[in-house]
Amino acid sequence: MIEQLVPGPPAWTGDASELVDLDLYPLLEPGSPRYAQVVEAARADLRAKGAAELAAFVRPDAMALLLADARALAPFAWRRSGMGSAYLATPDPDLPELHPRRWLGPRSLGAVAYDLFPQSSPLRVLYEWDAVMSFVEAIVGRGRLYRYADTCGALNLSVMIAGDELQWHFDQTDFVVSLALQDAERGGDFEVVPFIRSERDERYGAVRDVLNSDRSAVVALEMTPGTLLVFEGRYSLHQVSKVAGAVDRLVALLSYDTKPGTVSSDWLRKLRYGRGPEAHSRNG
Repeated sequence: MIEQLVPGPPAWTGDASELVDLDLYPLLEPGSPRYAQVVEAARADLRAKGAAELAAFVRPDAMALLLADARALAPFAWRRSGMGSAYLATPDPDLPELHPRRWLGPRSLGAVAYDLFPQSSPLRVLYEWDAVMSFVEAIVGRGRLYRYADTCGALNLSVMIAGDELQWHFDQTDFVVSLALQDAERGGDFEVVPFIRSERDERYGAVRDVLNSDRSAVVALEMTPGTLLVFEGRYSLHQVSKVAGAVDRLVALLSYDTKPGTVSSDWLRKLRYGRGPEAHSRNG
């Protein structure tokens, strides 16, 4: 069983509420004025810059626990490298050579799949806590949310080592939730050009300028350990700069959707986790 294969600290038997700073983020008081205030501040950030940075979401005394968990899991990351599109699609050869949809940039990173997190993993316990999902649900304002029904993609640990980077791209999902666990020694910056395109206007010229190294509109979002980030990347171009040094960049990715039963395609599972077409759904 996976739980026997993953080394690390003794099995954790605590409660998810011990991990979150409930004074700053009153997850157990969803009807309270304070809860509404925190949610509205995050929603205002989403409207203004497409990102809500919830600093110190994790209690300072819980960070060591989560970091030990992540470091124990990191060696199990499936690594991939190559070239990626800004639109996460196969470039169209019929488009002009300099069109942004033909651009490719380098990507290299590792990912630990959900089924490699033991039941006792505090990161997994945090992800599976309904109070966190309800909090994200209130912030994004898209109706009821569901955890992914995918044994690979529901919860991931992103592991970026020296030389790794993630190319400029737009997301294909409405929002992404991440929890910063460990900064790289150098690099590994999460860089964003907020709202560079819209549903009605692709603004290919502006996108092309960024892909050609125009940094005039680039904003760096600090991924301070313990920060929960709710990010809407469908219309904001973003990348992770090249990692350098001996310290790995570790970020947990928490996947939710507005419909139940969401699973990754066989192609994505093969690309991200090196898995074949075996069954990969779960209940809950």
